[in-house]
Amino acid sequence: MSATSAFSFRRVGAMVLRHLYILRGSWPRILEMAYWPAVNVVVWGFTSQFFQANSSWVAQAAGVLIGAVILWDVMFRGNLGVSLSFMEEMWSRNLGHLSVSPLRPYELVASLLAMSFIRTMIGVVPASLLAIPLYHYSVYDLGLPLIAFWINLMVTGWAIGLAVSALVLRFGLGAESLAWVLVFAVAPVAGIYYPIAILPDWLQVVAWALPPAHVFEGMRAVMFGKPFPTQLLLSAMALNAVYIAIGVALFLRVFHGARIRGQLLNMGE
Repeated sequence: MSATSAFSFRRVGAMVLRHLYILRGSWPRILEMAYWPAVNVVVWGFTSQFFQANSSWVAQAAGVLIGAVILWDVMFRGNLGVSLSFMEEMWSRNLGHLSVSPLRPYELVASLLAMSFIRTMIGVVPASLLAIPLYHYSVYDLGLPLIAFWINLMVTGWAIGLAVSALVLRFGLGAESLAWVLVFAVAPVAGIYYPIAILPDWLQVVAWALPPAHVFEGMRAVMFGKPFPTQLLLSAMALNAVYIAIGVALFLRVFHGARIRGQLLNMGE
């Protein structure tokens, strides 16, 4: 057996070292490895605490968790619809072509939001319909409030998706995992599976500063037959107006800077 065909620990070590250098130069990759286990522990830890103290609540609200999952997916898909549509332009090295076309940056933003809406509808509507025969639960029983909840969660996803797209454009494709990282950072304080009251007092302050907390609290109120929570809806709308404005402004600013520096021509796989 020749020296080149024999197993070489040195070559294996060289490849491991190569990937360690990649990790060392990319903080998003390092963050991602520690992030997912931490988020799972936090979310399901709070969920377990709430279930232990409120078993009767769970028994009375069999559809709450299914409805929460469906509405959470609206925000998740809204975020991915924006960020993945933008990254597809980066992967195909098309940003340079777009920058010299008549397409205006704000038109690019509008197209990303439109694609996000289409992707979300394709992903969430079949899942919501599947829940009807499988679990005998229809999220559409929420009636008109469902439209308000749906729109607010989608706008929140848009704001996160635009911020993620700006960060990927600024730091390169090494930061593309932020498309999943940032939206799940909201999950522990969004009150998806449990009321905000189960959180520590200091964390409740953070939760109420985010639109999803208001939406999911409102969803549970409607499911339990309480009056439509107008105040929660207005709070979510006001917060969303601020966050979507920040997301659009951040994306346009970073896009303008990248075009001036000529980065759009070098972005790609």
